[in-house]
Amino acid sequence: MKIGFYAGSFDPFTNGHLHVIEKSAKLFDKVIVGIGVHPKKQRRFDKTIMQNAIKEVLLKKGLNNVEVILYNNLSVDVAMEYNSTFLVRGIRNDMDYEYEENIASINEEISGLDTIYIRAGTLGNISSSMIMELLRNNKDVTKYLPKEILTAIKK
Repeated sequence: MKIGFYAGSFDPFTNGHLHVIEKSAKLFDKVIVGIGVHPKKQRRFDKTIMQNAIKEVLLKKGLNNVEVILYNNLSVDVAMEYNSTFLVRGIRNDMDYEYEENIASINEEISGLDTIYIRAGTLGNISSSMIMELLRNNKDVTKYLPKEILTAIKK
């Protein structure tokens, strides 16, 4: 069984993230979406609230081979616990690629797992941080976030 592990803070989860999951769900028998902790970022939204909202999005999209989990340790260790065969990373641009390639090299050395990159799609140029800035300035972000996520973060 081919299992992809897609880790991120998903704070908030965007349509770019969803695009990566949709593509991954076609490539793998199972996809594990891991909501982790980014050591350099303070969370804006509770991980459990985001997990439940992401599950709603996936259910609506009919992505039955995708599971959403929470974790606090190294992504590569969690991927191995779930018997993942590949790490999945979304990339938006060449800066993402450079950053991700450094991490992929270390992860492969630690675990033997290879990393697959998936373009974040047409909305991939929008980061979660940009979306937060738009929200703070009362701009419409419905184009960038699934409806279920927008509902969850407005609560």
